[in-house]
Amino acid sequence: MLNTITPVILTFNEEANLDRTLQHLTWAKRIVIVDSYSSDRTMDIAKSYPQVEFFQRSFDTHANQWNYAIDQVQTEWALSLDADYSLSQALIEEMKTLDPNAKIDSYFISFKYCVFGKPLRGTLLPPREALFRRNQAVYIDDGHTQLLKVKGRSSTLKAPILHDDRKPLNRWLWAQDRYMVLEVKKLRSTPADQLSLGDRIRKTKILAPFVILIYCLILKGGILDGWAGWYYTFQRVLAEILLSIHLIQAEESL
Repeated sequence: MLNTITPVILTFNEEANLDRTLQHLTWAKRIVIVDSYSSDRTMDIAKSYPQVEFFQRSFDTHANQWNYAIDQVQTEWALSLDADYSLSQALIEEMKTLDPNAKIDSYFISFKYCVFGKPLRGTLLPPREALFRRNQAVYIDDGHTQLLKVKGRSSTLKAPILHDDRKPLNRWLWAQDRYMVLEVKKLRSTPADQLSLGDRIRKTKILAPFVILIYCLILKGGILDGWAGWYYTFQRVLAEILLSIHLIQAEESL
């Protein structure tokens, strides 16, 4: 199965993460990276791996960037990864056992979020449809991120991807601010009856930060993870506060 899979990664100034991600992809014959014209060492790190084929494209939307990336895949299967995702050895071993001819067109993969390299007990990240037959899939935009649409049947793998983002705080804040502008557009343009419970809570502008605080620390066990758990919780609460600020600004500026 591994010979039929091409990992695909999008990058923009990912020198803090990319090398760690590529170290877990040495099994791949070819790796596709689509970069949004990074200004740091991302290109140098990528090109130090002989399997990497490096493309650059000006960023417009996440969906367009991902669709361009999977168009570069030559194998039947694509594995879409962010530059701060590391494959666990258990996941690599599990992928080896998959039958490429099975009547399955995509696989959902769960996450373990890491802070300073330490896996947390639980996170907000849902499983992602990350391994798929490229000819059966297309990305569409969904708020600040993207959603994969796959024709056919899906299944779920047991082993996780490790989400281990080590970019500096100022870069994280910059990214979250951009993301929340897009989230506000999604929340304000989607009819209320089509919003999830989580998004309806976010639209209140008051409840979401407190709900996330309790959810991360208590329900997901973050309080048992020490300072790593507090760090992750503070990140998620701050992201929700940024969203609330942008929602208030959008509504009051009308």
